[in-house]
Amino acid sequence: MKRTILLLITVLTAIASWAQGNAALDQLKADPRRAYGTDYPYTFTTQPLTKAPKGYKPFYISHYARHGSRYYWNSTLYQELSRLLTTAHEKQLLTAEGEAFFNKFMAAKDELTAGVSELSDLGWEQHQRIARVMYNSFPEVFKRGGNVLAISSLTGRCVLSMSSFCQELVQCNPKIEIREQSARKTLDGVVPTDNQNPLKRKFRRDTARWERNRAAFTFDESLRDKVVKRVFVSTDSLPGNLRNIGSNLINLYTSLPNIGHEGMMGHLITDDEIAAQWEQSNLGSYSWVFEPQYEMIPILEDIIKKADAVIKGSSDHIADLRFGHDTCLGPLTVLMGINGADKDPEDPYEVKNCYQNWQTGKASNIQLVFYRGKKGDDDILMKCLLNGVEARLPISTDQFPYYKWTDLRQFYQARIDKNK
Repeated sequence: MKRTILLLITVLTAIASWAQGNAALDQLKADPRRAYGTDYPYTFTTQPLTKAPKGYKPFYISHYARHGSRYYWNSTLYQELSRLLTTAHEKQLLTAEGEAFFNKFMAAKDELTAGVSELSDLGWEQHQRIARVMYNSFPEVFKRGGNVLAISSLTGRCVLSMSSFCQELVQCNPKIEIREQSARKTLDGVVPTDNQNPLKRKFRRDTARWERNRAAFTFDESLRDKVVKRVFVSTDSLPGNLRNIGSNLINLYTSLPNIGHEGMMGHLITDDEIAAQWEQSNLGSYSWVFEPQYEMIPILEDIIKKADAVIKGSSDHIADLRFGHDTCLGPLTVLMGINGADKDPEDPYEVKNCYQNWQTGKASNIQLVFYRGKKGDDDILMKCLLNGVEARLPISTDQFPYYKWTDLRQFYQARIDKNK
């Protein structure tokens, strides 16, 4: 009997894993731009939210967001492409499509180089709209006004994302009082790895288990070569190696929708081609967010400390907002085990079932919404939204997407204590 039950559990687990994997691929098929991964611009869901159990009302929100869409994060990409394309143009080594791309790139060059790493107009608009959706989704939290603390990394694009979000909340209700901070003293709660953080601590870093079985996954590196051949007649006398040139072209392509230049590269690359290689890029992303997960413990501690203060009545905040980077949001998703991101599968082909890198795209965010029932402060429920969609957390519940905060707090505190 025991063996039969064990077999049944194994089969059901396999079916669930298969379904999750297909769900990820179905989402990719519906929107191939998801394959841009961390370059994916924020999209707004139409999925309705589950009503709270009878008698429960939201009273507090704890939030972490990545900055909105921006120009490419460093100037090297634009500089290398400018030098490469100019040389190829002068030597007549560009294809017809390559020449058209060159002309569009050079026309936008000044804008691109001036905008390096900075928030784009789209990035500002994303956080405006996310704030309004939050306000409209949880009016009980905001309708009477109240105090909000917003903290940001020291980087300009994060500060502006915070300002956009906060301005919109106040537009929704002028009774909301928001204190915005971008300071070294608050870095532990938003970017604990910043070298300017006076409280910076060292934590162990883990390697994702799939890396041990890297040889079991078939990697296809052909897209870089295909793109290079579409742009250049020959690269023999051009600066840079083929791998770097191809990577630069692909990185530029996936970054363009964030700054309103989608058509710059014509048909040199297609979304379907990027999507065809998504699973292997997602593997790299998972290793990248998995390894530093414990370095995000200070953020999780900040979430727990501030929620405790609100629940106990020593804080009057109706929301605590944090604005940082994908380098924190992604690992925090793993640390918290959101939608199974902490599963750490050995099989490379299973990684897509627990983590999809588009969930760490531009303006991506985690919202923890707290609900109080009629029984008082000890009867607190919490649900998690990942990019506006109700998410699963790593403890059991009989009323998903709602979890008992006491259970979650105990689980997360144990995880913190074990990995400090």
